[in-house]
Amino acid sequence: MGILFLSAQPGSPALARRARRTALALSVLGLLASCDKNSEPIEASLPAKITVPQRALSPEGIQYDEANQRFIVSSRTQGRIGTVRDDSTYTQLADDPRLVSTIGLNLDVTRQRLLAAVSDAGANTTRSTATTLRKLAALASFNPSTGALLSYVDLGALRPNLPHFANDIAVDGQGNAYITDSLSPIIYKVDAQGVATVFLENAQLSGGTGFGLNGLVYHPDGYLLVAKSNDGTLYKVPLANPTGFTAVASTQSLVGADGLLLLDNTTLLVVAGSQSTVFRMASSDAWATTRPTGSFATGAVSPTTITRRASSVPYVLYPYMATSPRFAITRVSF
Repeated sequence: MGILFLSAQPGSPALARRARRTALALSVLGLLASCDKNSEPIEASLPAKITVPQRALSPEGIQYDEANQRFIVSSRTQGRIGTVRDDSTYTQLADDPRLVSTIGLNLDVTRQRLLAAVSDAGANTTRSTATTLRKLAALASFNPSTGALLSYVDLGALRPNLPHFANDIAVDGQGNAYITDSLSPIIYKVDAQGVATVFLENAQLSGGTGFGLNGLVYHPDGYLLVAKSNDGTLYKVPLANPTGFTAVASTQSLVGADGLLLLDNTTLLVVAGSQSTVFRMASSDAWATTRPTGSFATGAVSPTTITRRASSVPYVLYPYMATSPRFAITRVSF
């Protein structure tokens, strides 16, 4: 190649073409070198743990707002919704007197709304009343930028004679929201127009005297994956036929299952609070069965739920005790 290059006369078209090719090759090599230099796992640039100095907030739900580079957290003890930056700065985003306790959150980016499950288990002593204690189940919607309340839907009114605790939220491709009730064997549905119905009600989903249905996620193949805390059962609920729900066979005990995160169509993260563990579960048969492929021990805390940032980096929430002066958001590594 060198001989051919030297044989061309200065200023000749052949020499110019070879010069351009050489410059292009050097440019590509430089780009590849740059990509290689920046190919370190994105986790390395993200905080391993964010400890937030907020007294007795006891957050239950968490979402990551990628557009604004912040976490959004709920509060069992104060009801308000706030945001957390990587530097531990907490800022109130939304509040309303009807927010006795905010539990699960769902940031619906497509429709520019933040959904919050509202309940009352007595943790907020300033807002809990005899008419709401273990009877409140609602879905509140907020503008995620301003915190303005967009809507408030009473779910407990659909079954007024039962106990209620609205817990977690999933949203399907059409904007329908699904909400679990931990004190009654019910999954509610609130359509995009705000109309609430009982999507599924079955005694098999009861938690007895404890918590039953808890975390849930929407799978793009047209079904929900729903966890039951008291016995760790994971259910697959087809949207087109909810009464045809089935239990997902698993080799791993998921007792204490709380928040769920679907990393991809075949990988589910399950926060098992009572086991102080985040389990990574996989399925190769459309969630007829599942098996563990990894675990993350959280230590002496009772984690509640989980979110992702940068598309694939999971963070788990440590609410600590209701009297604690802090809570923490920790990166999950398997």
